Amino acid sequence: MIKTWEHKGLQKFYQTGSKSGIQPKHVNKLKIILQLLDAIANPLDMNLPGMSFHTLTGKSKGFYSVTVNANWRVIFKFDGKDVILVDYLDYH
Repeated sequence: MIKTWEHKGLQKFYQTGSKSGIQPKHVNKLKIILQLLDAIANPLDMNLPGMSFHTLTGKSKGFYSVTVNANWRVIFKFDGKDVILVDYLDYH
């Protein structure tokens, strides 16, 4: 279950459907990613075709990443069986 958010626009999108703060072309993929994140109990459950799931290193060590589109990613951490610190960002 998603417990905490870093990206307020993504949180608002998930909770209300508001698209302000996210890329409109990412709506469908973000819906899928967020529904999965809210249902999984293990980060490896996101290792699905088309997600490009991987662990991050360096300053983002401890985070996991899935691809939304091109440079856009959703990153998150796990705390027990809960997803925390969900963020939506553009890697340049």
